[in-house]
Amino acid sequence: MDLMEPYLFHYEPWIRFGAFGMVFIAMAAWEAVAPRRPLAHPRRLRWSANLGIVALNSVLLRLVLPVTAIGLSVVAQERGWGLLNQVSISPVIALVLAVIALDFIIYLQHIMFHAVPTLWRLHRMHHADLDFDVTTGARFHPIEIVLSTGVKLAAVAALGPSPLAVLLFEVLLNATSMFNHGNVRLSLATDRVLRLFVVTPDMHRVHHSALPHETNRNFGFSLPWWDRLFGTYLAQPSVAHERLTIGVNQFREAKELRLDRMLLQPFRGKDGGYPIGGREKVGQ
Repeated sequence: MDLMEPYLFHYEPWIRFGAFGMVFIAMAAWEAVAPRRPLAHPRRLRWSANLGIVALNSVLLRLVLPVTAIGLSVVAQERGWGLLNQVSISPVIALVLAVIALDFIIYLQHIMFHAVPTLWRLHRMHHADLDFDVTTGARFHPIEIVLSTGVKLAAVAALGPSPLAVLLFEVLLNATSMFNHGNVRLSLATDRVLRLFVVTPDMHRVHHSALPHETNRNFGFSLPWWDRLFGTYLAQPSVAHERLTIGVNQFREAKELRLDRMLLQPFRGKDGGYPIGGREKVGQ
C-alpha cells in the first residue's frame, strides 16, 4: 500500500466534508450573484429539508454499513481483490481507469433507478424538488443512499481501485453533483465547451423536467460521455430553461418540501408514468 494511503483512510471524512463545504459555499455564492432561474419557493423551506436529509443520510450510513468504499478498497488492495489488482499497469493509468469505470457504474445505476418502478419511487424524492439548485444535488432518500452505497461497494470489490482513486471519485462525484444541480448562469459558448468534459447545469436541468420523456434523458452525473455514447443525451428541453417546469407531476404542493413528507413520498401515490417504458400520466 502506498505510504500516503493510511493517511487518506484516516482523514477521509474530513477531506470529503471539507471538499463538500467549499464547493457548496462557492455554488451558493454563485447562485446568489448569477442565478439561472428565479426560485419558486423560499430557500429557508427547501434548504432546511434538503440539508436535513444530508445529515440524516450521513448518520445512517455510519450506523448501517460496517465499511466505507475507501475502507473496502484498502482491504481489496491488501488481499488482491478486483480486476485492477490482477493486472500490471501504471498506478496513474489505474487511477484514471478506476475513476472512469466507477462513474460509468453510477450512470448505469442511475438508469436502473429510473427503469425499475420500485426503485423509481425511491429516486422520485430527488426529482420531486420544486426548484433546482445546489441543495437538490444532495437530496436523496435514505433507502436509495443505502442501496447506492451497496452498489458502490460491490463495484470497488470487483474493480479493486486504489484508496486514492476511490477518494478522488467520491470527491469528484459530490462536487459535480452540486455543480450540475446549480442554479447558475453560464454563457451558451461556455456551456457548449464545458459539456464536452463535465455535466453542466443546463444539461442536467433537462433531466429534472416534469415531462417524463425529458426526465429519462441525461443520466450522467460527472462525465457527459455516457449519455452521448448510449443515446440518452438531450441537448435542450422542449421549452426555454426559464420556463421549464421542475419536479414531477405529483407532490407539487409546498408542504411536500418538508422533510417528513419527503421521507414518506416513496410510499404514497402512483409512479406517474415516469419509469422508463411507462406511459406518461398527468396528475398521478
